[in-house]
Amino acid sequence: MACALDLLGDRWTLLVVRDLNLGRKYFEEFLASPEGIATNILSDRLKLLVRYGLVEKLPDETDRRRFIYKLTPRGKSLRKVLVPLTRWSLENIPGTKFLMKKAGSGK
Repeated sequence: MACALDLLGDRWTLLVVRDLNLGRKYFEEFLASPEGIATNILSDRLKLLVRYGLVEKLPDETDRRRFIYKLTPRGKSLRKVLVPLTRWSLENIPGTKFLMKKAGSGK
């Protein structure tokens, strides 16, 4: 558990993974999340996730100046952990909200 927490144990890393699971893929989309992550922290967490093989950073086919971030199969496997953790939080921590807004949905 300690090794997993070394990588994923801070608030921001798991929120970036959550956003990737919701379909966000651009740096600006992560910045728009309701928690308000700072640009330097976001950059650091994305680099960390790429370094550990949980996320891929790819050039955007439509705009080569931008990059797309997406979960690797290893990163997608975190859903097995995130879904139960989210359920537990919703059931046991007052004020917890389920973020259903997908990237680009406008809802």
